[in-house]
Amino acid sequence: MVDYHAANNQNQQYPSGGTYMEQENDWDRDLLLDPAWEKQQRKTFTAWCNSHLRKAGTQIENIEEDFRDGLKLMLLLEVISGERLPKPERGKMRVHKINNVNKALDFIASKGVKLVSIGAEEIVDGNIKMTLGMIWTIILRFAIQDISVEETSAKEGLLLWCQRKTAPYKNVNVQNFHISWKDGLAFNALIHRHRPDLIDYEKLRKDDPVTNLNNAFEVAEKYLDIPKMLDAEDIVGTLRPDEKAIMTYVSCFYHAFSGAQKAETAANRICKVLAVNQENEHLMEDYEKLASDLLEWIRRTVPWLENRTPEKTMHEMQQKLEDFRDYRRVHKPPKVQEKCQLEINFNTLQTKLRLNNRPAFMPSEGRMVSDINSAWQHLEGAEKGYEEWLLNEIRRLERLDHLAEKFRQKATIHEGWTAGKESMLTQKDYETASLSEVKALLKKHEAFESDLAAHQDRVEQIAAIAQELNELDYYDSPNVNARCQKICEQWDSLGSLTQSRRESLERTEKQLESIDELYLEYAKRAAPFNNWMEGAMEDLQDMFIVHNIEEIQGLITAHEQFKSTLPEANKEREAIQAIQKEVQNIAQYNGIKLSGSNPYTSITPESIDSKWDKVRQLVPQRDQALQEELERQQSNDHLRRQFANQANIVGPWIQNKMEEIGRISIEMNGTLEDQLTHLRQYEQSIIEYKPNIDQLESNHELIQEALIFDNKYTTYTMEHLRVGWEQLLTTIARTINEIENQILTRDAKGISQEQLHEYRASFNHFDKKRTGMMDSDDFRALLISTGNSLGDAEFARIMGIVDPNNSGAVTFQAFIDFMSRETTDTDTADQVIASFKILAGDKNYITAEELRRELPHDQADYCIARMVPYSGPDAIPGALDYMSFSTALYGESDL
Repeated sequence: MVDYHAANNQNQQYPSGGTYMEQENDWDRDLLLDPAWEKQQRKTFTAWCNSHLRKAGTQIENIEEDFRDGLKLMLLLEVISGERLPKPERGKMRVHKINNVNKALDFIASKGVKLVSIGAEEIVDGNIKMTLGMIWTIILRFAIQDISVEETSAKEGLLLWCQRKTAPYKNVNVQNFHISWKDGLAFNALIHRHRPDLIDYEKLRKDDPVTNLNNAFEVAEKYLDIPKMLDAEDIVGTLRPDEKAIMTYVSCFYHAFSGAQKAETAANRICKVLAVNQENEHLMEDYEKLASDLLEWIRRTVPWLENRTPEKTMHEMQQKLEDFRDYRRVHKPPKVQEKCQLEINFNTLQTKLRLNNRPAFMPSEGRMVSDINSAWQHLEGAEKGYEEWLLNEIRRLERLDHLAEKFRQKATIHEGWTAGKESMLTQKDYETASLSEVKALLKKHEAFESDLAAHQDRVEQIAAIAQELNELDYYDSPNVNARCQKICEQWDSLGSLTQSRRESLERTEKQLESIDELYLEYAKRAAPFNNWMEGAMEDLQDMFIVHNIEEIQGLITAHEQFKSTLPEANKEREAIQAIQKEVQNIAQYNGIKLSGSNPYTSITPESIDSKWDKVRQLVPQRDQALQEELERQQSNDHLRRQFANQANIVGPWIQNKMEEIGRISIEMNGTLEDQLTHLRQYEQSIIEYKPNIDQLESNHELIQEALIFDNKYTTYTMEHLRVGWEQLLTTIARTINEIENQILTRDAKGISQEQLHEYRASFNHFDKKRTGMMDSDDFRALLISTGNSLGDAEFARIMGIVDPNNSGAVTFQAFIDFMSRETTDTDTADQVIASFKILAGDKNYITAEELRRELPHDQADYCIARMVPYSGPDAIPGALDYMSFSTALYGESDL
C-alpha cells in the first residue's frame, strides 16, 4: 500500500533546513531485518519507550502488539514532546485503531519527519518491521535530531561527541555505531569521563567484552537512570551490532550528561579567558624586562657620559673621542630601536587589554614610558654635554701643547743667550786694564745693557706663557714653573750684576780715555741689528696654530710685510759692515795694529753675515710652512662645504618626512589596510635613505678628525640631525603601530570602514592643532557633537577610561576604543563566574580535582596557583575561591 503521509510531506524539511532522512537510509518494506538486529531493536526500542511511558504510569510488554490500537503510541508522543495530541477514539473497532495511529503519524509528520513506507494499517496489523521503523523515526526526531556538535548533522554530531569524550582513553577508538562498541570499553569510557567515581576504568580488560558491557549497563541503570536496552551476549555474539539500537542507547548517555556539556562550554569560556590573561601577563613581563634592561643600560651609561675627568695628553683624549664615536655608531642605535619597540609593545598591550575588557596595564614604579623617556632625555643631555666637553678638552690640550713647545723654544734661546753672562759680569778685567781698555769695557758694558734690555721682552713672554700654562692646568706645570723660576731668578741676578759692573766701570772711567768712536758706533748699531735678526729668526721659526682660512691669510699677510722690510734691513747690514771696513781702513791708513776684535761688542761682521744668511734661508721655509697650512685650511673649508651641502639637504628632508607622517596619520585616504601599506612603503623609503645619514656621519668624523669646530655654511649640526633621524624612525614605527592597533580594534569590535572614517573625520575636526591628540575641552566638544549628554561626573568617568594615566591628552585610538566598547560583546567577570559555577556543580567553590578534570593541565595549574582558599560557611578542605579570582582578572572596575 502507499502511505498518505509520504505524499503530503514529500518536500517537508527539518527545522534546521536539511531533509530529515533520504529514502535509501530508511526502512525498506521489501527487505527483512537481520534476526539478530531485530532482536536488539525490539529490546532497545521497548526499553526506550518504557523509559518515557513510565512517566505516565504505564509501559509496554510487546512492541508490535501494544501500539496497535494507537493509544499508547499517542501517549508516548505526548510524553516525549510535551504537547497534547487530538483526543483518541476509544472504540475497539479496526477503524478506531487506524484513526488513532493516523493521529500519531500526523503529529510526527507535523514535526518535519518523512514517514516513508509507513502506514497506519501496517501498525494496526502488528507489522514488526514497520513498527520498529516508526519507533526509530520517533527516536531520531525526538532523541537524536537536536544533537549537534560544531554544526554537524545529528548522527555525525553524536559520533563526534562520543569521539571527543573517549579520546583520552586507551583501547577506545569510536569510528561508528556498531563494531566500535562491541568490547564495551567505549560505554565505560563515556561513564568514567563524566562520573569517574562510578567506574574503575583501569581494571577493565579489552579481552573481556561481556563483563565490560554488563558493567556499563548496570552502572547506567543504577546510577544514571538509563534503562538496560541491550544484552551483552547479543552484542558480543553478533558480527555487527545493530547501529540503530546502539545510537538509541548512546543518545540516552548524551542527554544524561547534557549538564556536563554545559560544563564543557563553561570550561571553554574559562580557557579562552585564561589564555588571554596568560598572553597579557607574558606581554607585561616582556615589557617589564625590556624596560628594566633599557633603564639599567641608561643607568650604567650616564655616569660614563657625565665623567669629566680630563686626560693629560692629546692621544688619550683622542681615544676618549673614538670611544664616544663607537658608542654612537655601535651601542646606542640598538637601544634606540629597543626604546621604540618598548613603546610599540606598551601601546599594543594596552589595546589588547581594552579589547578584552581588562584594566589598563600599569608598569611597576619607575618603569612607565614617561620614566623611560625622562631617563632617555637625561642620557641625551649627558651625551651632548660630554661631546662638547671632549671637543673643548681637545682644543685646550692642543693649545697647551703649542704653548709648552713655544715655552721650551723661548726658554732654550734665552738660556743659550745667558750662558756665561754671570761669569762675564763678575770678572775684574778692568782693574789691570789701560784707560782705553777700561773705556772699551764701559762701552762694551753699555752695549751689553742694551742687549739685556732687548731680552727683557723675551723673559716677560716666557713668564706669561708659563702663567697661561698654569691657568690651563698643564700637566707638566711643576717643571715649567721650576724652569721659569730659574730663568727669572737668573734674570734678576744678571740685572744686579750688570748694575754692579757698571758702577765699577764708571768709577774708573775718569782715569781712562775714550776709545775709538767707530768701534762704539759699530757696536751700538750691530747689537740692535743682531737682536732684530735673532728676533726675526725666532719669529720665522715660531710655531703657529690657526682654525680657518682668514687666520692663515692674516699670517701670510704679516709675513709678506716682514719680507718687504728686508731691503731696508740689508742696507742697515751693509752700513754696519761699512763701519767695520772704515775702522780697518783708518787703522791701515794710520798704521794702527788692531787687537783683532771690537772691544765694544762680541758681534762680529762674520756673525752678522751668518745670521743674515740664516734669515734669508728661513724666509722661504716660512713661505712653505704658511702655504702648507693654507692648503690644509682650504681642505678643511672643503670638508665644511661638503658636510654643509649634505646637511642642508638631509635636514629639510627629515623635517618634510616628519610633517608628511603627521599629515598621513590624520588623513583618511582609503582603508586602514591601504594606509598601513602606504605607511610601510613610506617606512621602507625612509630606511633606504639611511646611507645618506651614514655618509653624513662619515663626513662629520672627517671634520672632527681635522679638529674643525665651526661651520659657517650650515645651521645644522650632526647632533641635531641624529636626533631628527631617530625621531623620524620612532615616529613612523609608532604611526604604523597606531594603524595596526586601529585594525585590531576594528576587527575585534566589528567597526565598519565607514564608521572609522566617520570617527576620524569627527576627531580631525576637533583636533585643532593637528597633533593626533586633543585636550579635555576639545574632547568634551567632540563627545557632545556625537550626541552624548555629559555631566561633570560622567565626563570624568569617560576621561578615566580614555586617559587612565592622566596625561591630559586623548588619542584617536582611545577615542575609537571608547566609541565601540559599550556595544561590544566581551567576556565579563560575571560571565566567567557563571562558567566556573557550572564546572563546580552550582557550588560557591571549586576543587583542584574538578579544575583538572574540566580544563587542560596547564590552564588548570594556572588557576590553582592563583586561587585563594574558599572561606565561606559551606567550605570543605581544598575548596578554592573562584569568584575572587574571576573578578581579579577584570579589575575592580568590572565589579
